Amino acid sequence: MKITAVAALIAASLFCLTSCGSTSSSDTTSSPNNNNNTASHAGTAAAPADTSSENTADETEIIDLTAMDSSMVYAQVFDMVNSPDDYVGKTVIAKGPFSYYKDEVSGNEYFAVLISDATACCSQGLEFVLDGEHSYPEDYPEIGTEITVTGEFNYYNEDYITYCQLLHPVVETDNKLSWS
Repeated sequence: MKITAVAALIAASLFCLTSCGSTSSSDTTSSPNNNNNTASHAGTAAAPADTSSENTADETEIIDLTAMDSSMVYAQVFDMVNSPDDYVGKTVIAKGPFSYYKDEVSGNEYFAVLISDATACCSQGLEFVLDGEHSYPEDYPEIGTEITVTGEFNYYNEDYITYCQLLHPVVETDNKLSWS
């Protein structure tokens, strides 16, 4: 019974990863600079195009979700999901339980930090993609472990759905273990 409940919770939480709805069929990101950066959600990311000369102050802005109350965090994440172009390239810091999902059909693996609303009835998953070669579960915290993730906001489209993610993340647990 407990295993079924945990599996249902994980599945429901990861379902929230799909809430960045889009009607685009492209598998590339859109950015304010019209670069076509792509990133895989299966643990590797393609190097973003060099836009350092085009970056504005807004693109280097830090969005620290850990410094906001739960209502503001959920509102901010909702805006990120619905207006992802406004956040591409910005640094995001998020805290919440670690979540993992493997799509048995495609074999893709998804890693996320879960963010709950004020009443804890709804959660939003913010996917992160570690740089380099990593293997689950060896290179990741246990499911449900409270983590803080700092990374560069990005998104991608897959099967007509837009997914938000953090690239080049640093993942820390409360006891300061770190993955990057």
